[in-house]
Amino acid sequence: MRISSSNAITALALGLTATQCASFSPSLLHHHHPSTTTTQTQMSTSATTPSASSVFLTPEVAKKCIDAADGTPLYAYSIDTLTKAADECLAFPNAYGLTVRYAMKASPNGAILKLFHSKGIHIDASSGFEVKRAMASGIPAENISLSTQELPENFAELVDMGVKLNACSISQLERFGQHYANSPTPPKVGIRVNPGVGSGGFSSSTTGFSKTNVGGPSSSFGIWHESVTDGTVPSIVEKYNLEVERVHTHIGSGSDPKIWQSVATKSLSFCKIFPSVTACNLGGGYKVGRNPGEPSTDLNEIGGPVADAFRTFKEEEGGRELRLEIEPGTYIVAMAGALVSTVQDKVVTTGEGGHTFLKMDAGMTDVLRPSLYGAIHPLTILPGSGESGDLGTEMEGVVVVGHCCESGDLMTPLEGEAEALGERVMRKAEIGDIVVMDGSGAYCSGMSTKNYNSFPEAPEVLVGGDGTVHLVRKRQPVEQIWGNEITPEGMF
Repeated sequence: MRISSSNAITALALGLTATQCASFSPSLLHHHHPSTTTTQTQMSTSATTPSASSVFLTPEVAKKCIDAADGTPLYAYSIDTLTKAADECLAFPNAYGLTVRYAMKASPNGAILKLFHSKGIHIDASSGFEVKRAMASGIPAENISLSTQELPENFAELVDMGVKLNACSISQLERFGQHYANSPTPPKVGIRVNPGVGSGGFSSSTTGFSKTNVGGPSSSFGIWHESVTDGTVPSIVEKYNLEVERVHTHIGSGSDPKIWQSVATKSLSFCKIFPSVTACNLGGGYKVGRNPGEPSTDLNEIGGPVADAFRTFKEEEGGRELRLEIEPGTYIVAMAGALVSTVQDKVVTTGEGGHTFLKMDAGMTDVLRPSLYGAIHPLTILPGSGESGDLGTEMEGVVVVGHCCESGDLMTPLEGEAEALGERVMRKAEIGDIVVMDGSGAYCSGMSTKNYNSFPEAPEVLVGGDGTVHLVRKRQPVEQIWGNEITPEGMF
């Protein structure tokens, strides 16, 4: 049997046979421009009819996901949307070569890592533990770059295996240099630079603090740019006979494209300081519009001028060509993922300030972004029967909350006011109906408060274009939550 490239990728991620691969459809959904009116309806306070599907889940496919995971909550990922997003990143404009590194912290499931690896995408790891996790999924050490707030004790072991380290502080660079001080050849290292400005999707400030801003004077990420230009970093490099092979910058998640472009140009100026640099890593943070009307970054639009800047660099540096590296996380997985849960209760309060509350069997234990950032996610109510014919026509305005004994476990904050309740007009829900929270592919499963209130970690499934579902993570046995606890003998 001939297997399409999309199906072959799925086979590599899941270890499927050729017969099983035939179940995957090559149809694709654009991951950040959902064009269906159903997505627009679900977010509109003037909606008059229920949405027939979420971004990529019909009632029937959602029910298949629930069956495969043996209940809710669960995370579902569209294999076709992941593949489409990967292809877009691999087509990023560049002058002299491109390495795409997936920021695995966005969603680190091994099946997703294997899928991207099969496409030729490398890995951006944020801890020594992520490096081990990636390698356990079959990612070669030489395909992994480590930029971390906490340099692992065994960093040299990882480097000796082939992992590429970016020093993210002066002390990290010193520790690296001290370890390799007697190396017979100059050890190679990258330098992560804080360029002096940042940009995050939840703040318009380029220098003030924001939870999604990792550049500027209010951020601890990277080596402050003045320490590069005033000779501090070059002197350490010279002292330990290091070879700087890469300059790395990253300014935030959901960054402003114009600011990202300006930082790209500034990053090249740091490359001029180190003649040994062969690659310039501009990080990621490309904005993704999860909801209708929200802008998304056009990679071709922002990448073209950057490629031109690399060509100018070559002219100014006597023919020196630099390879471009990018590190997409949100862009490549956000709209490929959804949290699938169940309406487990419904509460009505009356009078001024009264609301109808839908209580999910999920919450901040699964998607923390609304509680942490006041993030807005698309929500769709589907019939618990899993039958499109049961959609009905009734609508109602509701506040959706999670299952935790925590007042901040709010799934529908008011836009722009994280501490306020936001109502959504959606299909009228009954206990037992399905709730789909789209835009949950990035920083949800990998960044949750799992085990709070002793709720177990939710399972994950991959969904093919024809609705075929494959389990890629089982639900955590509840006993694992306390499995590492020890009561000293005789204490009680």
